[in-house]
Amino acid sequence: MHSTTNVVRKFEHGPLAYFLSAQKPQSYANDNHGEKISEEMLEAALRHFAVHGLGAARSARHKAEQAFFAGQQREYRWWLGICRILDQRMAMIAARKLEPGARTGCD
Repeated sequence: MHSTTNVVRKFEHGPLAYFLSAQKPQSYANDNHGEKISEEMLEAALRHFAVHGLGAARSARHKAEQAFFAGQQREYRWWLGICRILDQRMAMIAARKLEPGARTGCD
């Protein structure tokens, strides 16, 4: 028969103890690094995602590109912001292609 002390010691050094004692990550992959997102833009991004599913970021990037080439800077920034919420890397690449040398707000 095992004593309670032996059982506790066994679990103190096992794989479960490692995971239970591990620290939580400082940030998450989808974390925007403290960037403030308006409720309006967040809601629009979620609605856009609801309509377009996993292709939502690509669709938002496409709309941003169309607005950029049409000279509609306000719409361009809006759609780039939605793309950034959905896929920060995609938005950064799109902004760098469209605005070489400009700060993209994704760095």
